[in-house]
Amino acid sequence: MQATPNMEEYWRRTRNLMLTTLAIWAFFAFVIHFFVHFLNQFVIAGFPLGFYMAAQGSIAVFVVLIFWFAWKQNKIDEEFGVAEEE
Repeated sequence: MQATPNMEEYWRRTRNLMLTTLAIWAFFAFVIHFFVHFLNQFVIAGFPLGFYMAAQGSIAVFVVLIFWFAWKQNKIDEEFGVAEEE
C-alpha cells in the first residue's frame, strides 16, 4: 500500500501532536522538579509549591493532558476521515 499525500499529512500531524504531548509530559515529570527548592519559596494552601507540584500538580496536568491529546487526535482523525464511528 502506497502512502498518499493526504495520509502523509495525517501521520505528520499525528506525530507532531505526539511529540508535543511528550514534551509537555517530560516538562512536568522531570524539569519542574529540578526547581523544587526555588518553587518551595511560594506557598499554596499552606503547602510549598514544590511539594504541591510533586504531590498533586503534575498528576493533575497528566490527567488533563490525556483528555487534551484524545480530543486533538479525534479532531485530526475526523479531518482526514479515519475517525471511529459512534
